[in-house]
Amino acid sequence: MEPTRREQRPARVALGAAAAAVLVLLVGAGLRSPALAAVGLVGCALTAAGTWWGVTRRGARRAAARALALTAPVWVLWQYTSARLGWAVAVSAALWLLAAGAARTALVRHDAPVPPPEHPAPGIHHPFLIMNLRSGGGKVRRHSLREQAEALGAEVLQLEWRGETDVAELARKAASEGADLLGVAGGDGMQAPVADVAAALHLPFLVIPAGTRNRFARSLGLDCDDPVRALDALYDGVELHVDMGRVGDRPFVSDVAFGAYEGTAAGSWYRGAARRPWHRDRPVRTALKALPGLLAEHRGVPLTAHAGTVTCRAPQALLISNNPYGTGDIAGLGIRPRLDGGELGCVGVEVTGAPHAAGLLRGWRSSGLTRAAATDVRVDADAPWLAADVDGEASRLRVPVRCEVRPLALRVIVPRRRPGPRGARPPLDWRLLTRLASPPARPPDGLPALKPTRSGAP
Repeated sequence: MEPTRREQRPARVALGAAAAAVLVLLVGAGLRSPALAAVGLVGCALTAAGTWWGVTRRGARRAAARALALTAPVWVLWQYTSARLGWAVAVSAALWLLAAGAARTALVRHDAPVPPPEHPAPGIHHPFLIMNLRSGGGKVRRHSLREQAEALGAEVLQLEWRGETDVAELARKAASEGADLLGVAGGDGMQAPVADVAAALHLPFLVIPAGTRNRFARSLGLDCDDPVRALDALYDGVELHVDMGRVGDRPFVSDVAFGAYEGTAAGSWYRGAARRPWHRDRPVRTALKALPGLLAEHRGVPLTAHAGTVTCRAPQALLISNNPYGTGDIAGLGIRPRLDGGELGCVGVEVTGAPHAAGLLRGWRSSGLTRAAATDVRVDADAPWLAADVDGEASRLRVPVRCEVRPLALRVIVPRRRPGPRGARPPLDWRLLTRLASPPARPPDGLPALKPTRSGAP
């Protein structure tokens, strides 16, 4: 896909400003003293080394590395200021700020979510909603969701503790008694089985983000801070047609995770952190916390994933999602730009040393990541069963594990007025910026130039 002008212009500004920032320091220092130019190069090397060690070490060594990454630029600044080159430092800093801002603009535009087509919502006369009182730390009670839903004419069934309750059977029973909409106030693990029933009966489905991570709701563009707003769909909504996933005989709406997500201290911390709002909204920082643990040898069963023509061998962590996550979301804690692409996302994480660990900060383009998209994924292992995390719930799956996508299987009713999906903040990928800044390739003689379009746009 050729870059558009909206992406190309800020990318060129970013590259030009970054080059100018380096030249100002080196030229200014070289004119004053060649030794000062060497000071700048040494300072850059020390900062890079400190950053590298800071993401791959723990405890005192991590603190020392971070101190090095912070003090090296200060040392360079002091040397340049002492040589009366403070003007060069100030100009370079301003140019770096301009480069970073322009780069973010170009990358955000490149990775902007494509809104799914909206369809008129059907008339709803007998909505049936299942609400989990314990989900999300008690969001149902805290936001008075039952009272708000019943005021709109919905029949509400509250569950004190889900336990062994078959929510799918409850949904089927309600549909047989005349319910013309099924909905859930809870997490993804509770949304999936009810959504599966709605898809099988061709009924509309309502998502109320009352869980902890709410990945499905976030990808739908719902307001997860105010779950009451999801009820607006009952009287002023639109219908979206989205995909669902299936792993074995189980449905899922978000993702299935294997490997370091299960059976290691790092994986346990990582899953727990993903449930906290502070970490959920800062996926890069969450990944940094987990990296030292992932560097340790993973003692789980070696996995092999086959996704289309791509094979991922012995990953330490494997994430299979209902549509791929955004390119800036290295931890898989954010959103998917769309849910109607008709494919699964497959990401294998391999961290065998510091280069891979530091490379993960570059996002999906790291050498420590294997990324693929396919309509089905097969996971093999030398064991009869595999531990997995299906939509946030611990599960055991029979090997081989087969995952498949069910394109446009689910009719979801969402409010007409909603925040919309927000992509993860993309990392500063200078190689991608270089590609975005490059002029489009000229077509062969005699062929008309094609107008750039965004991949996946309707």
